[in-house]
Amino acid sequence: MKPPSGFRLNSGEATLAVVGAGSWGTALVIALASRFERIRLWVRTVERAKEIGELRENRRYLPGFRLPERCFVSADLADALVGADIVICAIPSCYLRAVFERAKLHVPARATIVSATKGVEQGTLRRMSQILAETLGADAVGSPRIAVISGPTFAREIAAGEPAAVVIAAEHMEIAEHIQHAFATPAFRLYASADVVGVEMGAALKNVIAIGAGICGGLGLGSNSVAALITRGLAEITRLSVALGGQLRTLSGLAGLGDLVLTATGDLSRNRRVGIELGQGRKLAQILAEMTMVAEGVSTCRAAHQLGRERDIALPIIDQMYEVLYKEKDPRKAIRDLMDRPLTSE
Repeated sequence: MKPPSGFRLNSGEATLAVVGAGSWGTALVIALASRFERIRLWVRTVERAKEIGELRENRRYLPGFRLPERCFVSADLADALVGADIVICAIPSCYLRAVFERAKLHVPARATIVSATKGVEQGTLRRMSQILAETLGADAVGSPRIAVISGPTFAREIAAGEPAAVVIAAEHMEIAEHIQHAFATPAFRLYASADVVGVEMGAALKNVIAIGAGICGGLGLGSNSVAALITRGLAEITRLSVALGGQLRTLSGLAGLGDLVLTATGDLSRNRRVGIELGQGRKLAQILAEMTMVAEGVSTCRAAHQLGRERDIALPIIDQMYEVLYKEKDPRKAIRDLMDRPLTSE
C-alpha cells in the first residue's frame, strides 16, 4: 500500500489541528507546540473558545498551563481544520462519531488523522479508528492516513514537560513513522507500530480494570489485591485484544501493560477515582455527576462485556465490573465472587 497523496515526512513547518479541548487535547497542544509552525484547537462552545483564547489557559480542564501564542482557538470546525496536515482527535468516545460527521466536510484530503481517544463505541462495538474511517467516507476504510496514539500518560505531566513514552500505530507503517518523527520532542518519545487493534483495545480496556483497582483501594484492600487484579486484568485485556486481531507483544508493552499500571495505580486516574468512590459506598450516578471529565472505563465496560459474551471469551474481572456499574452489585461481593471462582491454572 502506498502512502496517500500529499504525504510528507518533513512536517516541521506543518499545521496541526487538535479536535477537543479537554485535558488531553490541551496537553498535546502544549507538548507539541515546538514541532509545528501553526496549531489550531477546536473547542465545543463559542464561550469556552473565547475564554481559552483570551486567557491562553484551559482553566476548566488543565489549569496552570499556558497555551502557546501560535495556537488559534475556535469553536468553528472549518476554521480549526483549514490547511491541517495532521489532525488529532481528542474528544470523548461517545461524541466522536457525531463530531466527525460534521468535521468530515472540512478535513483536508492530505491530512493524517491521529486518534488520541480511548474507548469502544456503544452498540456498534467499533474502535475509534474504525469510526473515523467510516465518518470520513467509504474510501477511508482501511486508509493509511489514520493512526492511533496511546501509552502511559497523564495530561498534566505531559503539559509539564515530564518525560513520557507512547506508541503510535497505523496499518501503514510509514504513516506511523511519519507521526513518530513529527511528534517527537526531548520529553515525548514515540514507538511506531502496525498493530492498531492491540493499541486501541489496550487503551480502552485498561480503564475498566483501573475501576476495579480503585474499588480495591476504596474497600481498604492492600497492595496484594491490587497487584493481583492488575495482573489478571492484563490477561483479560490480552485475551480479548488478541481475539479481535491484536498482537500479544503489544499488550505487554507501553500501550498495554504500561498504560494499565499507570491508570490502575496513579492518583491522577479518573477511572481509578471512580472505583475508589464506588468501593467507599457511593452511587455511580452521583460520582459521575460531580466529575468534570469523562471516565471512559464506565462506558467501555458495557462494550467489553458484550464483546466477551459474543465471542465466548472469559472476562471475569470485566464481567464483575459490569455487574457493579450497571446492576448495582455490591463492590465487596464482586471482589469476593472473583476469589470464589473455580481454581484453575495460569
